[in-house]
Amino acid sequence: MSTAPTSAPTTAPPQRDPGDVAPADSYHPSDRVWVYRDGWRAGVIEAASPRAVTVTYRPGAHLGTGVDTFTAPYVTARSSEDPAVDRRHLGRGVYTPTSLPVRGSAA
Repeated sequence: MSTAPTSAPTTAPPQRDPGDVAPADSYHPSDRVWVYRDGWRAGVIEAASPRAVTVTYRPGAHLGTGVDTFTAPYVTARSSEDPAVDRRHLGRGVYTPTSLPVRGSAA
């Protein structure tokens, strides 16, 4: 069973206990994470290196996504599902909010 939080963390990165921060290269593509960008946002790992991770995430309350690079203190594991970012990693194509593929969107 995952020990990742189901809701967004409440501690900003500068106040996080360094012992609770996982190394950036411990994450793998498609891992669910929270990223800190003007508050904690749901995201999914695209790539990881020893210094940082690249994440697709929800920059706001809308269904759009953004891609950015974050260092380890600005990332933590997430167990809850967020269809706006998680469904994008089921396969190629675009999905509706109810997880149905949009016609003609498959690559």
